[in-house]
Amino acid sequence: MDTAQLARVGPKEVVRGKQAVCSSSQPLVTQTMLEVMRTGGSAVDAAIAGSLLQAVIEPHMTNHAGTVEFLYWDAASGRAYQLNGTGTLVPGLPPFRPVPPIGIRFASKEANPCACIPGFMPALGEMHRRFGSRPWRALCEPAVAVAEQGHPVTSFEHATLTEELAFYTFFPSGRALFTPNGFLPEVGDTFHNPALARTLRRLAEEGPAYFTEGQWARNFIRTANQMGWPITLEHMTAIPPRWQEPLRYRHGADEVIQLSPPERTGVFTAFVLGVMRHFNLKELGHYTESAETLYLLAHTLRRAHLEMGMLHDPQLFEVPVDLWLSEDYQRMTAEILWRSRPKANLTDHIRLTAGYPALTAAGVPLGAAAEPHPPVGSCELSVVDSQGNWVQMMNTLQSGGIPGVVVDGVPMVGSHARAHLQADIAGWFAGGGRIKCIIGSTIVLRDGQPWLALGSPGNVYGTVPQVLGSILDYGMTPDQAVDLPRMDPLRDDYVLEVESRLPASVVSGMARRGIQVRPLPMYDYNMGSFQICWRDPRTGLLNSCADPRRAGQAGGI
Repeated sequence: MDTAQLARVGPKEVVRGKQAVCSSSQPLVTQTMLEVMRTGGSAVDAAIAGSLLQAVIEPHMTNHAGTVEFLYWDAASGRAYQLNGTGTLVPGLPPFRPVPPIGIRFASKEANPCACIPGFMPALGEMHRRFGSRPWRALCEPAVAVAEQGHPVTSFEHATLTEELAFYTFFPSGRALFTPNGFLPEVGDTFHNPALARTLRRLAEEGPAYFTEGQWARNFIRTANQMGWPITLEHMTAIPPRWQEPLRYRHGADEVIQLSPPERTGVFTAFVLGVMRHFNLKELGHYTESAETLYLLAHTLRRAHLEMGMLHDPQLFEVPVDLWLSEDYQRMTAEILWRSRPKANLTDHIRLTAGYPALTAAGVPLGAAAEPHPPVGSCELSVVDSQGNWVQMMNTLQSGGIPGVVVDGVPMVGSHARAHLQADIAGWFAGGGRIKCIIGSTIVLRDGQPWLALGSPGNVYGTVPQVLGSILDYGMTPDQAVDLPRMDPLRDDYVLEVESRLPASVVSGMARRGIQVRPLPMYDYNMGSFQICWRDPRTGLLNSCADPRRAGQAGGI
């Protein structure tokens, strides 16, 4: 195979002036979604086919036993819909964590993922039942074909699997899939998964219930029982996907629609944008050019992160969304941040303290081993069809199945949920509650109609307000905004980790304010892969772009 044809990380072409558009983190997925729409399928049909294929071709980022979250604008009804299809924790059963892989020492036992009931396929089934227009079998065909033929390994896939190989290959089923000859397939080699091809063929024939009531579900349960997790077939359907009203709020001339709790990124973004609008942003300048703005944004992100520690599933907790979205509360928070800025020049403090202990760009003390982390990965899809239906959704390996185990060709990672105040992903073994997560799918309306949709995997909670704010508050085009350096929220030790493309004047300005800027790679894939579609206000035609940080591609017809 010609490796020059493989999907690559780096700058991407912006697609402009189309009747229908889409963007994904894998060119073949984008091409498949375009073909579904080209042959009469809707945006929902395209998203279902794309998700099924994505879990074949990006096993390092997603799988058919993971999670699906779906945000949808239906042109016919003029309504927005949200489907929560996270994996679910089994009430009444203690957390089940397989023995951690030999040689991997997580920071705590709880850091190792626990098993949970997959939500991926039930959610796709619900999407198809309510909004699909093409036969289920037809939407499965692209995934079946690629699973049968195998897919070429990209450099991004190889690097990610290499980083997490100890986790994926602890159990025999994982070794058989990922290292069939004792080694990972190299870049350009064909990755084969014949068991998955057989599973998807049955899925096409029997429908989504094959994963909740059919033979795959029974094999999953048998494997779980043999390992000591006493689940039953009833658990597979006990907590179905949840349709819920999305979060909606005004920001300037726009109305923003995002995922409502237990997803946290919508409320997080609303809080950050609301606090930041109480500063004179136009006068201060953009955070990539102004140390003052960067200081305020870093602190606002940190404050939002602390606040969202109190956000959980509304079925289990009170959730004070109205207070977080209150203009008075946002104004007060902004005033606290503004009136607590340093008065002294703190550069000497940074000079005297930043080098001890010596730190790498990743924040790891030199000479020390980094704590391993469980695999993380997700794929965002952005789709708009010619009928005006908009889909922004994520499929992800998070929160699904038995960690490290492969069942009938489907690899699984389990749930990263913890009952911890500052956990990004949190869950409770009680009732029908769903896992809190950080998925940030977003649709923006102007004059009552969608004009922008975006979302990203990675450190979603911090990056979505950065990109959205650059578009809405500074008037940048989406492709300009997605290319800018991104950051994590300010840490408690006054360290700000940010992609290393800031001007020296901004870095020194942050040092004067007591903040050590710690450089990340210039384009850090952990900062996500935004997939964006938007409407040109002059022509009414559609544009789309893909983030340079991963191997995605936008397309249109």
